[in-house]
Amino acid sequence: MKIIIDSLLIVDGMLAAAIVDSNSGMILGSGGSGVDLDLAAAGNTEVMRAKLKTMKSLGLNDNIEDVLITLGKQYHILRPIEKHEGLFIYVVLDKGKSNLALARRKVQDAEHALVI
Repeated sequence: MKIIIDSLLIVDGMLAAAIVDSNSGMILGSGGSGVDLDLAAAGNTEVMRAKLKTMKSLGLNDNIEDVLITLGKQYHILRPIEKHEGLFIYVVLDKGKSNLALARRKVQDAEHALVI
C-alpha cells in the first residue's frame, strides 16, 4: 500500500493521498501534508455514501469511476477500488500545479495496481 501512496505523491501538484475504508471512514494508509486527512477521509466517506444512495434511489445500475470536487485552490479526487468493495483512493491536488487529466489517470493506475 505504501508503494501505491508513494507513487501518487510524486504526481505534480499532489498534496496528499490516502486509502480509505468507506464503511468506517478510517484511513488504511496515507501520505503527504497540508490536509487533515483523518477529517477529510471521514467527510468524504459521507460524500461517497450519499452518491451511492442517490444512484440506488434513481435506479442507476452503474458504478462510480471517480468523484471530482473542484475548489478554488484544490482538486479532490475520490476513486472507489473495484477489487475491494468499501475502499476508495482519496487524493488532494494543488489546482495551480497539477494536470487534472494526468492526475486522474495516475489515480486510476494506482487503483488497478493496488493489492491489499
